[in-house]
Order: sequence, then structure tokens, then C-alpha cells
Amino acid sequence: MARDDIAEFGIYLAEERHASQNTIASYLRDVTQFSEYLAEHQGCGLRQADGEMIQDYMSWMRGRGKSAASVTRFLASVKAFYNYLLFSGAVAANPAKGITADRAERKYPEILTSKEVELFLEQPQCVDAKGYRDHAMLELLYATGIRVTELVEMNVSDVNLNLRMVRCRSSRNERMIPLYPAAVQALDEYIKRIRPLMLEDDTEALFVNINGMRLTRQGFWKIIKEYAKSANINKDITPQTIRHSFASHLLENGADLKDIQEMLGHQDISSTQFYSKIIKNKYKDVYKKYHPRA
Repeated sequence: MARDDIAEFGIYLAEERHASQNTIASYLRDVTQFSEYLAEHQGCGLRQADGEMIQDYMSWMRGRGKSAASVTRFLASVKAFYNYLLFSGAVAANPAKGITADRAERKYPEILTSKEVELFLEQPQCVDAKGYRDHAMLELLYATGIRVTELVEMNVSDVNLNLRMVRCRSSRNERMIPLYPAAVQALDEYIKRIRPLMLEDDTEALFVNINGMRLTRQGFWKIIKEYAKSANINKDITPQTIRHSFASHLLENGADLKDIQEMLGHQDISSTQFYSKIIKNKYKDVYKKYHPRA
């Protein structure tokens, strides 16, 4: 029964809530691990769990060294799961209702400096098809701040080189984002000269792998790690690092927060306002480090 409930919960998240694959995977993993804990330590299933059992599990997680962020995420997952069971009539009440977790300390993400971005973007060598493709991908990523999923799912038809714009589509919205000249040039070279040589079929995918098929998230992560290593930048560089750097650099140079929200595709302005906190935190660190009387 537990596995059926979890599977149905996954379908609900995808079809009714239109949640991302990452969110669905995280929620299902959290609920599955809780179900295994209940079976081993409480001798019951998910439908029989009560609030005390949920709190015991959270304490058990902390005792196993889980971070406050992991515990908070679990609580969000289990609340959503029991809300689904409540809605479907499988339980009479949500046992997680009213339970709170320790407030997770939000860590500030890595932000590259402008010089570090330039160094990173210089890593792909345009001497072969892979180099041209990777150069175009990295320029597009920093030019737009799009998510890695949005990058690999982009089609050729989403790029308008004449208008210097790209169309980015996700499950939640569709937005147009401008491109700076270097990104336009890199995409122009790749699309017109390189991509036709890499294709094995008539795929619409903008970026393809060496087999001519659409590049995957995992494939792009490997590419990022490859160039992060060759750039020898002492920071953990991920696709999200480039997205954070894009937003922070725009904000530092005077861009309006609402415009940044639109380009990032944030539904809530509070998600974008976090970058203001990053900038303030950065300037505080600089002040403390360099002001002679700080």
C-alpha cells in the first residue's frame, strides 16, 4: 500500500501540481525513506503514522548528522504527501500539520567575479566541433542565466539571432531573454557551421552530443566540471553558479530587480530579492577586510 500511495503521489505532483522532475524526485525520496524508517522502527505504515512519529524521525535524522536544510525539506515533503492523502480521502487528518523544523541557515552561494567569468568562458578552445559547441553553451548560459534543464531542452527555433533574443520555455512560463554580442556570435558560428556536422537525425535540439542526440543534464554537468578544473578557479562551479553570477552581476550594475525576476523566470519576487542580500553580504565582507578602521 505504501508504495502505491507514493507512486500515486508522484503522479499527482507531476499532473496536478506540475512540479519539476527534481522536486518530484526529492519528495518521493524523502517519503520513501520515512516509510522505510516507520517499517523498521515503528512497525507501521505511512497511513498509520502520527505527529509524534514524524518528530521522532526528524530527531533521528539529526542524530544521523542530517543538516537543518535536509530536515526542513523532509518536513515539506511529508506535509505535501499527507495533504495529498487527505485530499484523496486516504487519511482523516495531516499528522504533519503544525510541526515546525529548526530554521535552516541559508548559505550564500558561490558567485564568480567578472574576471573569473571571463576566464571560465575562455576555456573551450574553438578548434573542433566540441569546442565551438561548448563555447556557445557557456556564453548562452552566462548571457541569460537560464537553468541547466532549460538549456538542454532548448530548440534551434528558440534562438532568434536577428533579434538577439532566445525564447526560454518551462512548465511554468515562457520568456524572451536578450543576448549580448559575444553570445550571438558564438551561437551563430555553432548553429550555422558546427551543429549541422554533428547531427545524426533531424532533431530540433539546439545542443547535441557527439552522437548527434540532444545533450543531457548529466552531460552538461560533466562539461562544466571539465572547464571549472581547467580554469583553476578556487570555487565550486556548477550551472547554478553561473546563474547566480548572472543575476548578481546584473544587480551590481544597476539592473531593476523586477527585470531580473522576469529573466530568471522566478514566480515570486522574494526568490530574486535573495540576490540583494548576497550583494549586501559581499560588500560587508569587503568593508571588514579592507577598511582600515573596520
